[in-house]
Amino acid sequence: MTTAALYEIPHTWEEPEGLLHLLNIIREQNPSANLRRIRYAFFLAEEAHSGQARQSGEPYIMHPLAVALILADLRMDEDTICAGLLHDVLEDCPMVKPELIEAKFGRTVYELVEGVTKLRFKQQEVLTDRQRAAAKSAQAAETLRKMLLAMAKDVRVMVIKLADRLHNMRTLESLPPEKRIRIASETQDIYAPLAARMGIWQMKWQLEDLAFKHLHPKEFQEISELVSKKREVREAELREAIVIMKEALEERGVMGVEVHGRPKHYYSIFNKIVKHGFKFEEILDLIALRVIVNRSSDCYVALGVVHDLWVPIPSLFADYIAKPKPNGYQSLHTKVIGPHGDPLEVQIRTHEMHRVAEFGVAAHWAYKEGAAKPGPDNQITSLRQQLFDWSTDHRTSSDFLRSISTDLFSEQVFVFTPKGDVLDLPAGSTPVDFAFRVHSDLGMTLVGSKVNGQMAQLSTELQNGDVVEIITRSNALPSLDWLEFVKSAHARSKLRHHFRKKNRSENATRGKDALERELKAAGLEPREFLGEDHLEKLAATYSDLESGQDLLAKVGEGLLSVQNVINKLRGLDPSHAQPQKEVFQVTPSKQGRLILSADGVDGIAVKRGRCCEPVPGEDVIGYVSRGRGMVIHRRICPNAVQMQSSEPERMMALQWPPDGSNYSASLKIETVNRQGLLMDISAIFGETKINISAANVRTLPNQTALIEVTVDVLDIAQLNLVMTKISNFSDVISILRTLSGSGSTR
Repeated sequence: MTTAALYEIPHTWEEPEGLLHLLNIIREQNPSANLRRIRYAFFLAEEAHSGQARQSGEPYIMHPLAVALILADLRMDEDTICAGLLHDVLEDCPMVKPELIEAKFGRTVYELVEGVTKLRFKQQEVLTDRQRAAAKSAQAAETLRKMLLAMAKDVRVMVIKLADRLHNMRTLESLPPEKRIRIASETQDIYAPLAARMGIWQMKWQLEDLAFKHLHPKEFQEISELVSKKREVREAELREAIVIMKEALEERGVMGVEVHGRPKHYYSIFNKIVKHGFKFEEILDLIALRVIVNRSSDCYVALGVVHDLWVPIPSLFADYIAKPKPNGYQSLHTKVIGPHGDPLEVQIRTHEMHRVAEFGVAAHWAYKEGAAKPGPDNQITSLRQQLFDWSTDHRTSSDFLRSISTDLFSEQVFVFTPKGDVLDLPAGSTPVDFAFRVHSDLGMTLVGSKVNGQMAQLSTELQNGDVVEIITRSNALPSLDWLEFVKSAHARSKLRHHFRKKNRSENATRGKDALERELKAAGLEPREFLGEDHLEKLAATYSDLESGQDLLAKVGEGLLSVQNVINKLRGLDPSHAQPQKEVFQVTPSKQGRLILSADGVDGIAVKRGRCCEPVPGEDVIGYVSRGRGMVIHRRICPNAVQMQSSEPERMMALQWPPDGSNYSASLKIETVNRQGLLMDISAIFGETKINISAANVRTLPNQTALIEVTVDVLDIAQLNLVMTKISNFSDVISILRTLSGSGSTR
């Protein structure tokens, strides 16, 4: 099919003025661009969004057109602009199928559009306000996780999303106040920092200022008025400095130089006032110069000229040309005493450095010399790996958001490997964070470190410019004490995973012991049933288990019934079918006490064993005591195991179905200590309608905490549900039922 036929548009259709403007921009930047393809993308989007309007009342198509114009200003390639025009059709226009986008525009455009499409979630009908807010937060987090994973494959996904967010922020006034606040907060906390990490400074400062305008309208108005009053004076000073600078550079033979003022953005002024306690009058660096030259060597000539003209301020010089930032940013920064005695900030860079500084990773797809150039350099490769780590490290949405706010959006420190590669880490990071940032295996075998050639403790806080060397030993293992000082969420996640895995191994051993005891009690040989093949086959029958070790660990945690597993193991071999036994049933009496019944005969008093606190629905066994009636024990209770061995004639098979009553159960939760964790765990008990009757929390020096709770549950299913939900927090190292008396756990 010819291009004309593929992108055929009815002759009666007229191009809107906004589309003509977009096509003119693209034509100037990229004469070889397929304008017919871009025009058809607009036509398809306009048809799909026909009849739809934004909150402001304007036709919806104006939004994707504005997004495409922002992408064109960033000089993005043809595929990205087509995807920008179509970015909402899969989400909002059911008539447009994925197959159509792929057939018309190719797989790349489809994947870009799909990458920015929000996830759809099944809506629950009855939710409390708290549950509704939590569900919204979880949906937003999972959608962001999806975009980051798509971005790890193709960074252009997030460039489109940032353009989408920038236009939404420019038109925020038409939304209700509570929605404006939510979107502005999300922009300030997530999207502006993400633009900074991608190096797209042009978007970063606009998103920050727009979010500031809606989150702090009074302060925004005050600062804008103060800046406006000082503008004439500042502009006069800048004009004078620019003239002086240009003349001096031309005298030194640096030709074709551009010198212009760099505005101080409102949000950065606000930050200085709030974070550092400055008064507006004390912010003396409201004027700044940006010098753009042709060659890297000219940058250093220009620096010499600046320092000849004006007195440099010590310790306020940075060379990001020799040592670029991880997002690719290169420039010389210096601060001097300007012509009127006020501090003057000067940035010096080449035209290419300026393009990367303004457009960041977007610059890698910008049209240049006849072709788009998505070259996979080290900067993009590193960013992609980080995105993949952030998106896969954490199992719950709250963990994920907490992680990216720590690693992705916090203040950064830049350090170097012995080979000279620069790495960015959250401020306050240590050699442990550095090791895990380089590679997980390096962190797992870490035993020591050198900072700037000197031995340093693993808890040493790294500073900008430090050169870090890691010392490893093949048989080394991480220490739980590291959790006390590691800063990055990535390192904490890897450490938690290690200790959870270690705990899982202990649970698997405990589960295997319980199964062996039960098999021996039934007169069966454990080796015949607990071989790897049997366990793997049985694990495959459970949807949430991946291996035989997972099966044993679940048994050891008490989340799988010992008797149920034994019955299934016997079922794998018909020759070992379990003979029918008389089973007595435990039920409550009219007075609320537990009694025993069988064959219609009841009346035998039954008590719960205090040592193991059994609950309805789990594997239990009865012990006929001397003068105290029947006592119910969990089958894995050490006391029950001992009595089964010493007094088997007093043991009875029991069933205890749920009876609508609440029974106490004790849990011990070992977790990484962090602010808000107890509240999160308490919320899980609340959501599952479980009452906490007692609680004790102890914090330990190694930044872990022990939470011991007694809860009231209806049955083992409800208890297992809450234990599973709590164990899904990545901060939780282990959660176990407590066996009273001895203090041991099973």
